[in-house]
Amino acid sequence: MDLKGKSAIVTGVSKGIGKALVNMLLEEGAFVFGLGRNNNNFNHQNYYFMECDVRNHEQVQSNFDEILIKTGNKIDILVNNAGLGYFGNVEDLPLNEWDEMMQTNVNGMFYCTRNAVPAMKSQQSGHIINIASTAALEGMPMVSGYCATKWAVKGFSESLWRELREEKIKVTCIYPGSVKTDFFRNSPGVKPHDYMLMPEDIAGMIIYALKTPPNFHQVNLEARPLQPKGPKKS
Repeated sequence: MDLKGKSAIVTGVSKGIGKALVNMLLEEGAFVFGLGRNNNNFNHQNYYFMECDVRNHEQVQSNFDEILIKTGNKIDILVNNAGLGYFGNVEDLPLNEWDEMMQTNVNGMFYCTRNAVPAMKSQQSGHIINIASTAALEGMPMVSGYCATKWAVKGFSESLWRELREEKIKVTCIYPGSVKTDFFRNSPGVKPHDYMLMPEDIAGMIIYALKTPPNFHQVNLEARPLQPKGPKKS
């Protein structure tokens, strides 16, 4: 896909992967609608920030209605990036933290996708990117709730690409390892460091997937830091 002039929606744009991706999409000439609870302060003629909590389906619906009016019912790209994680033993995980992860990571993705698909079907093109995690590929201690949400993202994506492929709509699920973002603000034992992946690394991988030829469908993309704990000590 040539990204110049394409209409892209990205959730969770205030920082991290979302912010890096918005910057790259704008550099490619796309028109970007950034959905988030906080603005990332981009000042660009092709960028439109829209305040939105993806957990609220009414807010999502209202924002998508506005986007469709602005674009003439055209949505080329949807990146479901908004997400968060809490750490702790399962018996200690507060119910509100479980609910927040489920509502953001799973419900928010569903709300946005169901609003984007009709336009993509109508135009017989489009690309949906869902950000999962390597936590969707293997269970990990202390993150049972987060793993559960990201396994749901994986399952949703696996079904969705099969459902939409005959409509010429691509679905790609991204599985990043540890990324240097504020994701770890809720983990007292893990601090972001320079041996993690950078947000720009994952954003670049998404741009790669978006720019592939029409009949080339990258279904899953996994990325991990090569040396997550730094160089081996002699």
